Amino acid sequence: MSEVILNGSNFEQEVLKSDIPVLVDFWATWCGPCKMVAPIIAQIAVKYDGKVKVAKLDVDEAPEVAESFNVSSIPTMIIFKNGEAVAQRVGGAGMGVLEAFINDNI
Repeated sequence: MSEVILNGSNFEQEVLKSDIPVLVDFWATWCGPCKMVAPIIAQIAVKYDGKVKVAKLDVDEAPEVAESFNVSSIPTMIIFKNGEAVAQRVGGAGMGVLEAFINDNI
């Protein structure tokens, strides 16, 4: 499964009301580290299909959503379970680090 593209109008339905954990990648088109982590996020979406929903939110397109979760640096990854933000990680990372972050928090 590919990543879900989030915006202000679908965030609640796709993330807060999801019946499985959601990894949200807060990013922007101008962010170099975001571009470096994007292929890893895409691989995670495939590898964890059915166990974790992977979603991306462009902070320039929905700044109010980013602000509501105190996202001030990107890339920021937040894991949501049962409508709650349960873990947050800031900065780029490799596959092993991101898999550990997911596995430790789902």
